[in-house]
Amino acid sequence: MLESLNIAIFIGSALVMVAVLTSLVSFRFGAPLLLVFLIVGLLAGEDGPLGIDFDNAGVAFFVGAIALAIILFDAGFETRVATLRVAAGPAAVLSTVGVVLTALMVGFVAQYLFGIPFFAGVLLGAIVAPTDAAAVFFLLRVGGITLRDRVRSTLEVESGSNDPISIFLTLVLVEWMVGGAVTDGLTGEIAVRFLLQIGLGTVAGLAGGWVIAQIVNRAQLEPALYPIIVIAAALAVFALTGMIGGSGFLAVYLAGIVAGNTRIRHALALRRFQQGTTWLSQIAMFLTLGLLATPSQFPAIVLPAIALAAFLTFVARPVAVWLCLLPFGFSRNEIAFVSWVGLRGAVSILLAILPVIGRLPDAQAIFNTAFIVVLASLVVQGWSIGAVGRFLGMVVPARFGPVERIELELPGRGDHEIVAYVVHPESPVANGQRIPRWARPALIVRGGRSLRPDRAGRPQAGDHIYVLTTANFIRLLDGLFAGPVEGAGDPDLYGEFSIGPDTSLAELATLYDLPMDKENGDITVGEMLRRELAGNIEHGDRVAYGRIDLIVRSVDDDHRIVEVGLALEQSTRAAPRIPIFQDRREIAALFRRGRMRLRRRGMGDAGALSTSDPEPAEETPDDPSGDGNGRP
Repeated sequence: MLESLNIAIFIGSALVMVAVLTSLVSFRFGAPLLLVFLIVGLLAGEDGPLGIDFDNAGVAFFVGAIALAIILFDAGFETRVATLRVAAGPAAVLSTVGVVLTALMVGFVAQYLFGIPFFAGVLLGAIVAPTDAAAVFFLLRVGGITLRDRVRSTLEVESGSNDPISIFLTLVLVEWMVGGAVTDGLTGEIAVRFLLQIGLGTVAGLAGGWVIAQIVNRAQLEPALYPIIVIAAALAVFALTGMIGGSGFLAVYLAGIVAGNTRIRHALALRRFQQGTTWLSQIAMFLTLGLLATPSQFPAIVLPAIALAAFLTFVARPVAVWLCLLPFGFSRNEIAFVSWVGLRGAVSILLAILPVIGRLPDAQAIFNTAFIVVLASLVVQGWSIGAVGRFLGMVVPARFGPVERIELELPGRGDHEIVAYVVHPESPVANGQRIPRWARPALIVRGGRSLRPDRAGRPQAGDHIYVLTTANFIRLLDGLFAGPVEGAGDPDLYGEFSIGPDTSLAELATLYDLPMDKENGDITVGEMLRRELAGNIEHGDRVAYGRIDLIVRSVDDDHRIVEVGLALEQSTRAAPRIPIFQDRREIAALFRRGRMRLRRRGMGDAGALSTSDPEPAEETPDDPSGDGNGRP
């Protein structure tokens, strides 16, 4: 028995080590890291070189559920309230209505591709409908690209909040199909159970997050125990919510948001610990699901599964996203990018285990199809997010260049903390800019020697400067100690000159011989940019004005314009305007033009009828009043 236990421990630890080391390959070639974890699990499974025979669906679901709960808690913990303000409405509609629309469209197509009943197709649609929090958060936060705030926030909040509706639909459909009562009381029971799950999940999550924050702030524990009790409390919130009939996944996500946005002790230590546990959870979940799969069964369904993945990627998800985001004023390119980043991941495979546990007739085919859809999504969408984002103009210049920073939390619950910076050779501080008075340098380490700030002289490249400041000012300090932003001298990105947002358009038109109309004569550059961008101001936004481009060089935390760049030649890198995903104004304009065409056509038909009738034409050859049959 001990020998078998040692073998199991060795194999498990070796697989985790291999998965971690393969991250080097992922970063080198740009492959989605979660895809690499999944492939490692497949290679270790029964059809791979190691030939590990693992077919316990219950254990796989247990491991996956715990791992997903930890991932969602950390996702909520890292989500700022400002992100929720920007994205709460769009993300809420996407994570509910969007999931249902996607499931119905996929279900309709799946019944013909696989020859299965409609409700089995909808079950498959509910399984592959949600975007995966682990995949989306990893690719957006670690992928090395800076996205427009509203788009990034919407994608992150959607991926963290759309699991409950998918899990709910999957459980309900599996239960009814097992019981053979798919249509009896369908609408009423779904509505009641869904409202109960969402309501209890919301209340339990908000209360659980508050309790977690109180435990951390009031309990006097060893510092190393705080991260452990927080993870344990998060899992307790998840389990207890499920026990009372609520959505545990929604509860644990909301608990993370509440705890992460509350001022708590040991916040830095908690974040570092949770980053490690989240990585371990992702590895464990993807390895386990990879081990559970049987690739030798894939060829029988690979063609219809790929066809379904293509329909999901290019039709179902885009249509659902377009309809859901239509009321929120998203541009065509923003909708296209949100549609493309509908990454499927471990959540879909995890949900596909439920039909297997329920012993449904088509359970294995559903599981294999979901697995192939996830593989296709990670390969096609995961590998191309950066390229598609740049093509659609969703990637904006970084606000800061590279910066080395370490935060040190002070004992007690004071307002200040110590931040350690390494001075970049090309940073503003290294080039003579003074450190503001509200940030007090406490120590400078230069060449292995500790120096008092008043005796160290001007900061030099490579210095380690320990600054006492409040958390609110850390982002401002980042800009002082960071290196230059990549492409900072590129006029296509930032323009040749800098002007203030309070500069009047009339003054600008006089200086650069631009056309000026009465509508724009009395407004400033900042007001014009806010009007043209519909208030959705982002760093790097640009608006054409005459023969020049006005570029948003800098915004503050409230998205107010601080600095505007002026490009004398309009950029050749402008993102293309795709021909689909019209917004509300464009749709209204299309309807108006359609009505006008119908009206003209009706008037033309009336005119044709009048000219074809000879008798009235002879009686009134020149009808100045236009009241006869010759009415225009």
